[in-house]
Amino acid sequence: MNRYCIIMAGGIGSRFWPLSKNNYPKQFIDILGTGKSFIRSTFERFLPIVPAENFLVVTNAAYKETVLEHLPELKASQVLCEPMRRNTAPCIAYASYRIQSQCKDAVIAVTPADHLVLNETTFQKTISTGFDFVSQEANCEALMTIGIKPSRPETGYGYIELPKGPVQEGAVTAIEGFKEKPDLEKAKTFVAAGNYLWNSGIFIWSLKGILSAFHTFLPDMAKLFEEGMSVYGTAGEQEFINRNFVDCQNISIDYGIMEHAKKRYTIPAEFGWSDIGTWGSLFTHVDKDSDNNARRGKTILTATKNSIVNVEDGVEAIVEGLDGYLVAYRDNSLLVCRLSEEQHIKEWVEKL
Repeated sequence: MNRYCIIMAGGIGSRFWPLSKNNYPKQFIDILGTGKSFIRSTFERFLPIVPAENFLVVTNAAYKETVLEHLPELKASQVLCEPMRRNTAPCIAYASYRIQSQCKDAVIAVTPADHLVLNETTFQKTISTGFDFVSQEANCEALMTIGIKPSRPETGYGYIELPKGPVQEGAVTAIEGFKEKPDLEKAKTFVAAGNYLWNSGIFIWSLKGILSAFHTFLPDMAKLFEEGMSVYGTAGEQEFINRNFVDCQNISIDYGIMEHAKKRYTIPAEFGWSDIGTWGSLFTHVDKDSDNNARRGKTILTATKNSIVNVEDGVEAIVEGLDGYLVAYRDNSLLVCRLSEEQHIKEWVEKL
């Protein structure tokens, strides 16, 4: 009963425009066509190992009702509302101090709302191993991130460096260091070396460990949220957050804490993981026709191959003569671009 899960669900997923927009971002969309949104799948993935009453979802205030629609098992008090986006460190700090007001010996898993996991049994075993590790008094200040065995030289993920030698899947392992998203040549070097993992962005730690880390590495942020201890869980909580959140440093948990911490660990795992952060990553995980096209909606494709065509219900599309393109339509917004140029989508949307 001391296991908690923090689901981070405040992003807008602009790299998935036009499916993902400010008014309805990708964590609430069934992009994979499974019949479930990303956030619903994430919740159900953790539910066998975390009680429903011990979930907290941190999201933008505009999405609170949408979260409750997708996760009706939760009470409104389990949805924490950020008044503005300030990256992952403030999000995690807020949720951690709320947990402290409820359970001082908590162990916590932190996850984005929009990841894909194909082997949920292995995933749950991995998370439980992490929970057991950080529950031990000797490891109570350990900070853990789940590492994924790389299947290709991916340039879209950060990497975790392990000590040289064989990597033991499923075993808690000390981290040597973190590497930024590499270029292709460096990514090939990492994969060839054999002692590098993808950084999944899924974390496990004890409440004691993460609060100690905030005090050490982000003391101003820790002080700000500590001042709210008397209002967490009361009618005054949201007013306190609305007033003080703006003063938080805009920084990720990776830069703010993980890169500086001494007791850093990972569990090398392989459970069919992807962050489905781009149209290209989606392309690798969906069914394709005989011409290697991924399509959704009412479409006719002629002399078209290696492409994604995704249109909403009620829209018809005819596409002719494309190779390696993305065609997507939703809510009166149309995107047509080469899949090789999709890294510019966020920039284009900002201009629009």
